[in-house]
Amino acid sequence: MLDLLKNIENTFRESLDSITDEAALEAWRLANLGRNSPLMKAFSELGRLSTVERPAAGQMANQVKQALEAAFAEKAGQLKASAMAKSLQQEKLDVTLPGRPFRRGRLHPATANLRRMLAILAEMGFQVYTARDIETDEMNFQLLNFPPYHPAREMQDSFYVEAGERGDNPVLLRTHTSPGQIRAMREYAALDPENPPSIRVALPGMCYRFEQITARSEVQFYQIEGLAVGENITFSDLKGTLVEFARRMFGQDVRYRFRADHFPFTEPSAELDIECYVCGGKGCPVCKQSGWLEILGSGMVHPTVLANGGYDPQRYTGFAFGMGPERQLMLRYKINDIRNFWANDIRFLEQF
Repeated sequence: MLDLLKNIENTFRESLDSITDEAALEAWRLANLGRNSPLMKAFSELGRLSTVERPAAGQMANQVKQALEAAFAEKAGQLKASAMAKSLQQEKLDVTLPGRPFRRGRLHPATANLRRMLAILAEMGFQVYTARDIETDEMNFQLLNFPPYHPAREMQDSFYVEAGERGDNPVLLRTHTSPGQIRAMREYAALDPENPPSIRVALPGMCYRFEQITARSEVQFYQIEGLAVGENITFSDLKGTLVEFARRMFGQDVRYRFRADHFPFTEPSAELDIECYVCGGKGCPVCKQSGWLEILGSGMVHPTVLANGGYDPQRYTGFAFGMGPERQLMLRYKINDIRNFWANDIRFLEQF
C-alpha cells in the first residue's frame, strides 16, 4: 500500500508538469483528486489492512492527498499569472478612452413630484401629517359624511380586507387620504378640548380604488390631502391658497379655472382645473377633448366632519383639498398615459 501511494504521488506530479491551460488542469483534478481517482480508491482500501499496517498507510495517504492538492493550487496560480502576463503583452488598453458612466439611482418621478408639492405646501405653512393606508369603513366613509348605502360610495369602488367580519365597520384599503382629516383633527383637539388649536396640515399617501385602468386612472395612486381649520376661515382663503399653489407649481402665467362640484365631506365644493399642457387646450384623450385637466378637488369642511373631528362647527370653519402628483406630472411633462408611472419601463423612468 505504501509503495502504491508513493507511485501515485510521483506519477500524478509528473503529469501535472505538462499541463498548460486551465481546462486541462481541471481535467487533471477530476482524474487524480476526484471521487473515482486511484487515490480515493486507496482510501477505501485502508479498512482491509491489518491494525498494524493501517496507521502508517492512512498517514501516508493523507500526506499524498495534501501534497497533490498543494501542487494543484500552485499550478493553478502559475497558469493564472501566465494568462495575465499574456493578456498584458498581447491586448491593448487605451487609457485615454472615457470610462463607463456610473449609473446613479434616483427617486421615482411620482415620489420626486410628491416631495416637490409638499415643499411648496410647507412654504405656505402646512405641516406634513401621515396617516395609515388601512382604514375602517367608519374612518374612510362614515365620519366623512358617507353614511352606509350613500350613492357617493359608488364613485370609489373599494378593496375590502375584512369585508363582512366587522359588521357595519369593515376594514379596507383607504380610497382617499381624507380619513387623515379626522385623525389629524382629533389629535389636535385632544391637546385642548375646550379650545382646540388651529390646523394647517398636508397628508400625503397612497390610495387604492378598484377601478378600470385607463390612460387617466389607476388602481393605486398617490394623493396629498390639505386641511386648514381655524376661526374665520372662508372660501376666499381656499381659493387664494390653491391659486398660489398652482402658480408656484406651474408658473405665474398658468391658466386655471374653478368648477362647482360636490363631495360629501365638503360644502360648498369645487374642483380646480389646469389648461391641458399635452394638447395646449385643443383637446386630447388625456383631457377627454375638453382642453382642461382636473388636478384637485376641494371645498369647505362640512360641519358634520368638523364635529366628528372634535371641532365646534359653530365656532370653527375650515377648508380641505386633495391632489395627485401623477396627474400634475402629466401636465408638466405632457405625459399621455398615467400607466407609465407603474409600468417600470426604464426608458420612461430614466427621462426624469
